[in-house]
Amino acid sequence: MAANSKQSSQSVSHLAAETLNNPNASAIQKSLAGSVLSQAGTKNQTGAGMEAKASAALKNPRSSDVTKTLAGSVVSQSNKKR
Repeated sequence: MAANSKQSSQSVSHLAAETLNNPNASAIQKSLAGSVLSQAGTKNQTGAGMEAKASAALKNPRSSDVTKTLAGSVVSQSNKKR
């Protein structure tokens, strides 16, 4: 497995924390936010299922800027071989 040493940035981690605390955030936003936070300060990589969710969110023209920011971070931390 090709290692990916990228980690969530402080600004995206902050956005993720705000999203998790927002009662109006969608389920996909909360899912992506959880993944972003799990990769902050660690060498954890995005799993295949979460990568697919994030990719779909990026391709969806109705996704909000918050969703796309979180999804972009999740995708950037995926396994390089996928």
